[in-house]
Amino acid sequence: MDTILWILQALTAFTFMYSGICKSILSEKELVARGQMGVEGLPISLTRFIGIAEILGAIGLILPWWLNIVPLLTPVAAICFALIMIPAARIHYKRREYRNISVNAVLFTICMFIAYSRF
Repeated sequence: MDTILWILQALTAFTFMYSGICKSILSEKELVARGQMGVEGLPISLTRFIGIAEILGAIGLILPWWLNIVPLLTPVAAICFALIMIPAARIHYKRREYRNISVNAVLFTICMFIAYSRF
């Protein structure tokens, strides 16, 4: 079970790290072209903030548990990502981006599984 959790944590961390890096350095136009439609119309400062938060959360999914330094931060990071998926799905629903809603649902489920298993 521990191996499965590490694989899920790594994949989830990679997903959010990639998204966070993109939001931290790319313009709104480039993000939309890459399929990150949720940032359309947001102030660039908010997009950058979200990107940095995603990078820090991705780090929080891996390092605390791996280094055994405040390992409680790993399930907390997973819960925070799961909670973010709820309004993200709502935004995609309003924009009729149904494929993105399924991605949000899968990420929500994986994050909740990580949080439950690591608590």
